[in-house]
Amino acid sequence: MFQMTMQVHDNLAKRIQPIGFWLPTIIELSLIGFKTLATATATEIIQFLSTNPEPQYLLEYHVSSQSQQQLQRLLALNEAGMLSQTEQLELDELQQIEHIIIMLKLSCRQTYEVTQTS
Repeated sequence: MFQMTMQVHDNLAKRIQPIGFWLPTIIELSLIGFKTLATATATEIIQFLSTNPEPQYLLEYHVSSQSQQQLQRLLALNEAGMLSQTEQLELDELQQIEHIIIMLKLSCRQTYEVTQTS
């Protein structure tokens, strides 16, 4: 794993210090380069992570019902072979987000289980 050191202004350091654990995920979500409405889902997740949630809250986290409905709509259109190019791009972006969250939850679950057994 790559380790990085950054210099930031004191004001920014105070704001990011509480969310330091979530910073790699926040950066990863920010770098996807969204071109669709999937940005709303990413923003929703980033806002959640910026609250520095306890591991059990992250493990229980689900995106809003609106985001879930949009994903279900896109999946149904995809299954029917009726996705536009823009909708396909949005589905791809939402699947990238889903993968990031699954990996984050897996990592969190492993860390949480280790701390619970110690």
